[in-house]
Amino acid sequence: MLINVDVKSLEVFVAADLSDDKVLKRELTDRLDLHALNQERFNLPDRVTAKRFIFKLLYGATAYGYSTDTDFIGVGFNEKQWQKVIDEFYNKYDGIAKWHTHIIDFVKREGYIEIPSGRIYEYAPKRVNDLFDSQYKWPITTIKNYPVQGFGAELVKLARVEFWQRLQASGLPAKFIQTIHDSLVVDVDNDEKVVYNICTMLRESIEATPRLCKEWFDYDFSLPIWCEIQVGPNKADMGDFKFD
Repeated sequence: MLINVDVKSLEVFVAADLSDDKVLKRELTDRLDLHALNQERFNLPDRVTAKRFIFKLLYGATAYGYSTDTDFIGVGFNEKQWQKVIDEFYNKYDGIAKWHTHIIDFVKREGYIEIPSGRIYEYAPKRVNDLFDSQYKWPITTIKNYPVQGFGAELVKLARVEFWQRLQASGLPAKFIQTIHDSLVVDVDNDEKVVYNICTMLRESIEATPRLCKEWFDYDFSLPIWCEIQVGPNKADMGDFKFD
């Protein structure tokens, strides 16, 4: 039996924390459906599109990128219309807007970003050629992307080590298979009690991440971390696991 635990909206939580955006932090803490809220506010066709929009924006997406992305062809927006959606996003989440401006300005001055774990990302202008011109430009997309993706990965590592230590101490019949981005995958005996105990252990390990962040990085992560758990005989046939 496979158990898959997925950290819920990891990059959104990381961006909210790093930017200290009050609106986004409140929505996440109150467990509001921010994708449904943003679908309506940004006039997007459905919740899935709104979810993809916010994740890709935090990864550094641009109006041109949205207008040519196959995930958004059905929306029918041109580059100018997507820019209006981005502007409205930054209007709502002005903490994210200020943070993006801050880290871009910092990189242009210093050439690097340091995330709370101590990991450093170095940047330099890259030569960009087109039909009419050749110039050097800063990689704005990766400047926005790396802190979110990188710190998110560090948090998953903390949860992974915490779970591994608990699993080893428990002696339960389970094998920790792998980490897939922000998911942990475990192979367990098809026994109801074992499955329940491993799921509990996984949930507790994920939810311990803010405490672990303080212990290992001396950084106060300002939001709770939650997860979603699925169980099934294989990755294609998994269902949500619900605690009593």
